[in-house]
Amino acid sequence: MRRLAVRGAAGDAGEVAAPAADSTDCARGRHPSPRRLIDLCAIWDPGVFLPAVGWKRASGFARRRLNEAETLNSVREAQLELLEAARPRGPGSRERGPVLRMARQQQPPPWVHAAFLLCLLSLSGAIEIPMDPSIQNELSQPPTITKQSVKDHIVDPRDNILIECEAKGNPAPSFHWTRNSRFFNIAKDPRVSMRRRSGTLVIDFRSGGRPEEYEGEYQCFARNKFGTALSNRIRLQVSKSPLWPKENLDPVVVQEGAPLTLQCNPPPGLPSPVIFWMSSSMEPITQDKRVSQGHNGDLYFSNVMLQDMQTDYSCNARFHFTHTIQQKNAFTLKVLTNNPYNDSSLRNHPDIYSARGVAERTPSFMYPQGTASSQMVLRGMDLVLECIASGVPTPDIAWYKKGGDLPSDKAKFENFNKALRITNVSEEDSGEYFCLASNKMGSIRHTISVRVKAAPYWLDEPKNLILAPGEDGRLVCRANGNPKPTVQWMVNGEPLQSAPPNPNREVAGDTIIFRDTQISSRAVYQCNTSNEHGYLLANAFVSVLDVPPRMLSPRNQLIRVILYNRTRLDCPFFGSPIPTLRWFKNGQGSNLDGGNYHVYENGSLEIKMIRKEDQGIYTCVATNILGKAENQVRLEVKDPTRIYRMPEDQVAKRGTTVQLECRVKHDPSLKLTVSWLKDDEPLYIGNRMKKEDDSLTIFGVAERDQGSYTCVASTELDQDLAKAYLTVLGRPDRPRDLELTDLAERSVRLTWIPGDDNNSPITDYVVQFEEDQFQPGVWHDHSKFPGSVNSAVLQLSPYVNYQFRVIAINEVGSSHPSLPSERYRTSGAPPESNPADVKGEGTRKNNMEITWTPMNATSAFGPNLRYIVKWRRRETRETWNNVTVWGSRYVVGQTPVYVPYEIRVQAENDFGKGPEPDTVIGYSGEDYPRAAPTDVKIRVLNSTAISLQWNRVYPDTVQGQLREYRAYYWRESSLLKNLWVSQKRQQASFPGDRPRGVVSRLFPYSNYKLEMVVVNGRGDGPRSETKEFTTPEGVPSAPRRFRVRQPNLETINLEWDHPEHPNGILIGYTLKYVAFNGTKLGKQIVENFSPNQTKFTMQRADPVSRYRFTLSARTQVGSGEAATEESPAPPNEATPTAAPPTLPPTPVGATGAVSSTDATATAATTEATTVPTIPGVAPTTIATTTTTTTAATTTTTAAAAATTERPPATTSGTKMPESAPDRQSIWNVTVLPNSKWANITWKHNFGPGTDFVVEYIDSNHTKKTVPVKAQTQPIQLTDLYPGMTYTLRVYSRDNEGISSTVITFMTSTAYTNNQADIATQGWFIGLMCAIALLVLILLIVCFIKRSRGGKYPVREKKDVPLGPEDPKEEDGSFDYSDEDNKPLQGSQTSLDGTIKQQESDDSLVDYGEGGEGQFNEDGSFIGQYTVKKDKEETEGNESSEATSPVNAIYSLA
Repeated sequence: MRRLAVRGAAGDAGEVAAPAADSTDCARGRHPSPRRLIDLCAIWDPGVFLPAVGWKRASGFARRRLNEAETLNSVREAQLELLEAARPRGPGSRERGPVLRMARQQQPPPWVHAAFLLCLLSLSGAIEIPMDPSIQNELSQPPTITKQSVKDHIVDPRDNILIECEAKGNPAPSFHWTRNSRFFNIAKDPRVSMRRRSGTLVIDFRSGGRPEEYEGEYQCFARNKFGTALSNRIRLQVSKSPLWPKENLDPVVVQEGAPLTLQCNPPPGLPSPVIFWMSSSMEPITQDKRVSQGHNGDLYFSNVMLQDMQTDYSCNARFHFTHTIQQKNAFTLKVLTNNPYNDSSLRNHPDIYSARGVAERTPSFMYPQGTASSQMVLRGMDLVLECIASGVPTPDIAWYKKGGDLPSDKAKFENFNKALRITNVSEEDSGEYFCLASNKMGSIRHTISVRVKAAPYWLDEPKNLILAPGEDGRLVCRANGNPKPTVQWMVNGEPLQSAPPNPNREVAGDTIIFRDTQISSRAVYQCNTSNEHGYLLANAFVSVLDVPPRMLSPRNQLIRVILYNRTRLDCPFFGSPIPTLRWFKNGQGSNLDGGNYHVYENGSLEIKMIRKEDQGIYTCVATNILGKAENQVRLEVKDPTRIYRMPEDQVAKRGTTVQLECRVKHDPSLKLTVSWLKDDEPLYIGNRMKKEDDSLTIFGVAERDQGSYTCVASTELDQDLAKAYLTVLGRPDRPRDLELTDLAERSVRLTWIPGDDNNSPITDYVVQFEEDQFQPGVWHDHSKFPGSVNSAVLQLSPYVNYQFRVIAINEVGSSHPSLPSERYRTSGAPPESNPADVKGEGTRKNNMEITWTPMNATSAFGPNLRYIVKWRRRETRETWNNVTVWGSRYVVGQTPVYVPYEIRVQAENDFGKGPEPDTVIGYSGEDYPRAAPTDVKIRVLNSTAISLQWNRVYPDTVQGQLREYRAYYWRESSLLKNLWVSQKRQQASFPGDRPRGVVSRLFPYSNYKLEMVVVNGRGDGPRSETKEFTTPEGVPSAPRRFRVRQPNLETINLEWDHPEHPNGILIGYTLKYVAFNGTKLGKQIVENFSPNQTKFTMQRADPVSRYRFTLSARTQVGSGEAATEESPAPPNEATPTAAPPTLPPTPVGATGAVSSTDATATAATTEATTVPTIPGVAPTTIATTTTTTTAATTTTTAAAAATTERPPATTSGTKMPESAPDRQSIWNVTVLPNSKWANITWKHNFGPGTDFVVEYIDSNHTKKTVPVKAQTQPIQLTDLYPGMTYTLRVYSRDNEGISSTVITFMTSTAYTNNQADIATQGWFIGLMCAIALLVLILLIVCFIKRSRGGKYPVREKKDVPLGPEDPKEEDGSFDYSDEDNKPLQGSQTSLDGTIKQQESDDSLVDYGEGGEGQFNEDGSFIGQYTVKKDKEETEGNESSEATSPVNAIYSLA
């Protein structure tokens, strides 16, 4: 096998194939002549190596090699014996000794090893020098030409001359030149210089001189002590662009239709100029198959036409180096013709020649002349064959090759088929070619014989030869050409024949053979091969090196590999003679080769399968006769990277969320990188995607997301891939190519081509139509068909100009509509139906408005659709009144009050009338009722409800349809002292003609007034007499702000405020508390307190246990709602594991917030009965805040403004706390209502994209539903009525059976904030005293100013509004406001979120307490403006009422 001097890293782990030793190797000189005595194909047979010829005839060189081999064999045998002695004798190694000994016994004699070594040496080639700069600089090297000018070197005479010659070598070579084969002395010519460290010649003409003086043949010589290298013979020529000779050209006279050649004859230039023809005005000559330029530059006219006289013709030559264009004097043509008129209309005549009277002629060749010619071309050049023919009409040219086809890959036609170009000509392109010129008069042929010659070209160019001392080699110089080139050898620039003799060198024609080379054999050899068409010159040096082994790779490299992989350890080295290389592991054992190890010829060690035990330090040792070198490689084995949970193929709907898993296990010492590919391209992670360490999530999947996704888990050493395909179910593509067939009067067949279903089968097709008469541009559904259909018969209506489109539907959604079809109009007919929804209702008491739903385009059936309206009084036998109407309504005037009428509406068009219409009963307008209910009786049912009974009115007094009886009631006053109440009227409706009803949701312990009316469609009738009644006491609401504090371990402080709704006279409070420790409960203790007590301090009997407190207020009726709280837990105490259940927080507005260490009591919810007896609180939360402390977790609420006392609600809780079930469910529905709207939220465990429905029913049993899109919370119900009770549930739109529990809530009406015994509060007494003192001071100031005649301007006072941060509100003095929570002047937003429009400041009537303002003598207003009252309240409250404390304060002055 051939061994290389440089052992580098191989690309792939493949073995280098050993070339077989055959006669060709011997002929190529891969071994010296003496080795031909050894048959390289000898057979190894049980230890015997049989030479083919006699051994004794071997040369001295071969004998030396045998001696070296014998010595080497002795050393190896000694090493085997040492290893045998040192090997441990354990189990499994006993047979090793006999085997080794038997191997030594069977070893062949030393000469056999030597012969085998010679066999290997016979295949050895030249040493390759590594590219390492340090080695390149240290090794001696003969010169090598690296750069030189071209052989034919043409220069611009305006520039300096540059002849390039560069070479390398060690030591650096010196340069000299010859000119015309004679030494060129550069020093004698001041214009000539040589570049530093280069042989490049520079000839400078800046100081004068003619470039032509330096023309000639130059050759460069590069020389150092090891030899001389030669450049090519460079022929230097100066570019020439001679002027055109002056000449006077006479006009060219020619007969029309005759051929013509205008000769160019450009002056000879170097290089040859580029020829082109133009007019004297520099316009290009238009060329075609009749007029064209030949390859020689002449302009050929196949036949001359009269139009050719319109311009002149000038030949132009462009010279390359000077970039100049020279123009020849122009030719002018004079065309003789039988038709002197140059009619431009004849130019496009199909037979222009006959039209102009030109005689037709057979073709004849203008170039080349005759019927045959020959042409020679050099191999590798382009062959251009040209045939230009004359004739009338202009002939066509065709090309052929005799005995074969034209080479299609190299042949192309030029100049309108007049020229054939064959590129890169080779010997097989020689032969006979002929061109055929033909027109309708005949044809002619010209044959061209092509001969291909060749300048010399390389078959085997000599290469540099680097050998070790005593090695053999050869230089081969093989070239070919036509004629056959001759080969001339030179050494160091001198002919080989004149060089000193060298016994180790033998010349055999084109090959030089070197045997037993020595240091003195170094030289540069030149091979010059030439024939009459050119020459080739090649340099090849022979260098003999004697270098000890050297390592070329960095020392102590770290190689990390993956377990079970195949790897290769590289150990590049260099040496001459070529070293041998061995590998060892951990500095122990024998050479590594065989089994799991394999050593390649370049020295690399391959480990076929890496195991954990292969980790360690590997040493490579290179040895030759001059020494040895070694290097170490440390091998670390790492665990492989594996994806153990791969992404799976998924099918997803558009808009859903998809997650692709990719969980990876890798070696912890390696850095892992996980990336994703989509369709084998890097994936861009946009806003809709989220990449995590073990997954890829795609939100809102779209059609463009479909494709293959590849998870790439990679480290520095390896990677693993896993691929999954995501199929996106998208909406179908629109149908296309709609076609109408089978056209009939009332039907048509519509056919379409389905679009792509985008991975989700099409389930339905919806056909829509549009007509251009009644509703142009509006599309209506016509019919629906299964997804398997693409053709359907459509039933049509008369007199409709139809246009159709189709929409495809699948599980994902609907496609875009298709493009519309063509229109189709049906013929007309009389209407087949009449308008629907005919009604007769009065809009006034003396009219009746008849209305109906107008007919659409598909029911009109004809033009000019109109309606015949008929009416008459019912049961009067009157004649029908009728009128024709074009719209959809008609008003009958001067009718009696609420009289029934018979009504008919019939459709009619220009084709006729519709069928007889049905009779509909309508009524004329209503008037207000004339009578009121009588004998109204009231019975008090409980503290919040009364029962009513009355006598019904007579039907004739109703004057319309009786809708309901209605009770108007208002709270006149409270039985509690100093409690301001709102007297806003409220109403209770009793639909139908009924004599009794129940009014509920009243305030306990209050005085009420009540009136009854009857209601028809026009409005209320007169009111009955006013009735008064009083509601009894009720139970109070829970105490407010129940707080538990523990200042130390011995005491617990309890504080609370009075109930928000006393609902009677408080008689005391009841406190129940019990100690607990975990699940253990103590004995319950009951304490009773006076109604004015709001604090209690308890001494702890057990410092370890906690306490649970329950506090309620009492009236004469009983105990009310309870507030529950627990004592704070000690810091080191854990939360109890089994705490008693607590009621959900009721989001009721509070006037203040509690500190973080307090726990706010939460009112319990109560369910309503038919007749409510326990008052509650309607939720009015504006904001809810959850506060977490170390003592307890509570929910506190804060309201934006104070509230007034409210009537009891059917429920005070709006949140249904439930635990999340395992199956799909809806829970924790929360309602936050106001007067006219409510916010709804809930929890669910459905998947993304699920739609819901909110269903709510009011107290009049009116059911409404609101569809809710996925992920849309909270939902706001905006069509609620104040004070109305609603039931609500939430269910899944896809499955109505999956529903939340039904909850009940009530919208708010009046907002009051009741507070008992405000006059007994100390802060109120102090505040009133301060206000009285302030008012007294203001009165004194006003009196003094009046006595002085001063003014008190109105504008100065009215421009100062009351700010929202009034100190009276900050200290909590006045918690009560009017019922509608009207803000003070300057406030912005009310509790229900509406913005109250502030009225004009210029009106003084709206201010004060209903009385007129007081003015002084000059008209200025005395005192501050009072708080503006709600106009609605003022209008609805005719009686006087007690002045509220707030109004009293502002009205004092």
